[in-house]
Amino acid sequence: MENEGYSYREQVGARAAGVPVIDWLAGRYTHSSREVWLGRIAAGEVLVDGAVADAQQRLRAGAWLVWNRPPWDEPEVPLRYELIHEDEHVVVVSKPGGLPTQPAGGYLRHTLQWLVQQRWPEAVPVHRLGRGTSGLVVFARTDPARRALAAALREGRVVKIYRTIVAGSPAWEEREIAVPIGPVPHPLLGTVHAASPAGKPARSVARVLERREGASVLEVRIHTGRPHQIRIHLAAVGHPLLGDPLFLPGGRPRPDVLPGDEGYALHAAELSWELPTPPGRLHLRAPAPA
Repeated sequence: MENEGYSYREQVGARAAGVPVIDWLAGRYTHSSREVWLGRIAAGEVLVDGAVADAQQRLRAGAWLVWNRPPWDEPEVPLRYELIHEDEHVVVVSKPGGLPTQPAGGYLRHTLQWLVQQRWPEAVPVHRLGRGTSGLVVFARTDPARRALAAALREGRVVKIYRTIVAGSPAWEEREIAVPIGPVPHPLLGTVHAASPAGKPARSVARVLERREGASVLEVRIHTGRPHQIRIHLAAVGHPLLGDPLFLPGGRPRPDVLPGDEGYALHAAELSWELPTPPGRLHLRAPAPA
């Protein structure tokens, strides 16, 4: 069944000022070819300040550039979640692997955000999990809760513990990983986050829970929240997530795979943070899928 379509909006910044509409769209949004963008412009789907755009029209700083994407059939995903905690400030749910957290790419209604907002329209996610990752996601129901949780996440005051299965048997029982993470070139997306000496600091602590034939079950506590941090960090120390199609040993990406491609097992198992009112610590768990 088709969704209702979606309007993607951006305000033109200094970098795009003076650039023709087609050059900006084709150069920035490389998920579609130049020919596809030309077709969208010709169909009247692209607007600048509310007027139908011309392909060669030069953008002006401060203008609003809009692509009105027509309705489309979204990929099938598991459309369910489990309620873990609800109060007047937050809702915490556990999502299945395969369900995107927020709208992006080909997903709009087939997202955890859309499902949760059918019951709590005011709820907004304060963090996200990758589509292939299962487990706990926190939604704020009020602006004060959103700001407080965003600050707690930014300052490392939210404890986040994951379970995963990696390739091989680590030579260690517990290890701190501090490989920097940042954007690196990628032929399909322009850039993706991966291990990079020029990246931002990132810290994870991995502990072996069980050793199996050719694989190991790990618990990972992350102290920062970089994109794909666990996948990158474990690949960087020679033990990529079992079945991860993107990150190779060393933490660098394959050039022919996208970050959203699935195949690995990663579960956000525990979350805890201090509550300002009433004082105390909220500690939530979601059992890992079989």
